Amino acid sequence: MPKQSAGILLYRKTAQGLQVFLVHPGGPFFKNKDVGSWSIPKGEYLPDEDPLAAAKREFQEETGQEISGDFIALSPIKQKGGKTVQAWAIEGNIDPEKIKSNTFEIEWPPRSGRKQAFDEIDRAEWFNIPTAKIKINPAQAAFINELEATI
Repeated sequence: MPKQSAGILLYRKTAQGLQVFLVHPGGPFFKNKDVGSWSIPKGEYLPDEDPLAAAKREFQEETGQEISGDFIALSPIKQKGGKTVQAWAIEGNIDPEKIKSNTFEIEWPPRSGRKQAFDEIDRAEWFNIPTAKIKINPAQAAFINELEATI
């Protein structure tokens, strides 16, 4: 069965227009990648798990911030690798400088026999819509398009 993820597209309305909150994956593989590498805070969930509950959990794990309110369900997308991502949009505002991500451990450098821990998310930022569509994983841009059409 293909993997499934659930996530949150946090947005805010500013004097400069609509902005969305995106996160950049941590670790050595994404260290020098920018365009097309950012994402909504999201993570995998089990088949018997409630996707919205998983999305809220993943948001908290990746940012250190709890999120609640009126969630807007967005249409699921399929990423290049075959993973299906379900997402919900919600209006809110958090300080990207204050995120606190969970960590993961991998063997690094490869074949070295040494394990290193890395933040799952190494940074977060608010982006205007045109910039967000460039920064985000290309398949996830559909979430931003749907958000624009919805609000």
